[in-house]
Amino acid sequence: MDSKQYKSPLHEMAETMSNDFWNDSCAIDELTYALEYGAVGATTNPVIVGNVLKQDKARYDERIKEMVVTMPEATEDDIAWKLNEEMAQAGAKMLMPIFEASNGQKGRISIQTNTKYYRNWKLLLEQTMHFSTLAPNIQVKMPVTKAGVKAVEEATYQGVSINATVSFTVPQALAIGAAVERGLKRREAEGKDTSQMHPVCTIMVGRIDDWLKEVVKRDGIEVNPEYLDWAGVAVMKNAYRIYNERGYRTQLLAAAYRNDYQWTEFMGSDLAMTIPHKWIKKFNESDVKVEPRMQIPVDPQIIETLAAKIPDFIKAYEAEGMTEEDFDSFGAVNTTLKQFLEGYDDLVRMIREYMVIIR
Repeated sequence: MDSKQYKSPLHEMAETMSNDFWNDSCAIDELTYALEYGAVGATTNPVIVGNVLKQDKARYDERIKEMVVTMPEATEDDIAWKLNEEMAQAGAKMLMPIFEASNGQKGRISIQTNTKYYRNWKLLLEQTMHFSTLAPNIQVKMPVTKAGVKAVEEATYQGVSINATVSFTVPQALAIGAAVERGLKRREAEGKDTSQMHPVCTIMVGRIDDWLKEVVKRDGIEVNPEYLDWAGVAVMKNAYRIYNERGYRTQLLAAAYRNDYQWTEFMGSDLAMTIPHKWIKKFNESDVKVEPRMQIPVDPQIIETLAAKIPDFIKAYEAEGMTEEDFDSFGAVNTTLKQFLEGYDDLVRMIREYMVIIR
């Protein structure tokens, strides 16, 4: 069906509401499809880049072989990062018209820093500054660890639009909102321009659901399983409320989709959503009614039950549930860092195969 004639729910949301949506991948074909339905951004991370290479090997095969030959002293890590950068630059080029038309407020692609740096703010900042030179509409992703919060403030001060990731909780989102404000104010105090900057803080709503389900299973906690599908939604709605109260200039971004609530419940806000291709298609084919729902609170009984039975929900939901010192030991943070590290290792192994063959 011609997307220009048929208005899917996602397309209708993009046209009639203030929500933004991104393609949660840098795959060229997927981004092309998403742009037809109103996407205004895209994102990458080590897992995404590896999956793109696996799914579209023919597109990158000759280029990787060329890099191996023309970069004779490069390590497999050097070539892996070069591939990351080139995928991000290709996406940035596709999004550039949106970036230019919106004065930098839309049309960006995120590229993720090396997960191995999650404890070292200086290394995160150094790589961030390099990535910021790749294209005008690059947005740099850093984890919301203790070191990541400091790196976010410094990168913002340097004029980089950040996307805070490995983030699942209200305390993490608030730490980033405050860090960005400090960076912006320091920059503005020196008369430096911030008009084209567009900081974003991700909350991986599906991954907090995943973690709480693991906790329930691990600890033998009895709870209505449907309640667990609302945890991430509750966290996001609470963070969004506090962001508006405090006037943070960072845009919240919902990621890691697991159920339909994680987009329908956010309609009617200036929240962004980074949506994987399979979920974009699922939403396009649904008959969901497009209507504002962000201001409708999650059933208080769900929140009260989760808070009474699962201590980690309190850590995630309450503004004072954790301090920055606690971020690095939170279960969802550890689980996601591990997956990103393993995803990067998989990518390096794929590059290694090219290097061994050519030698």
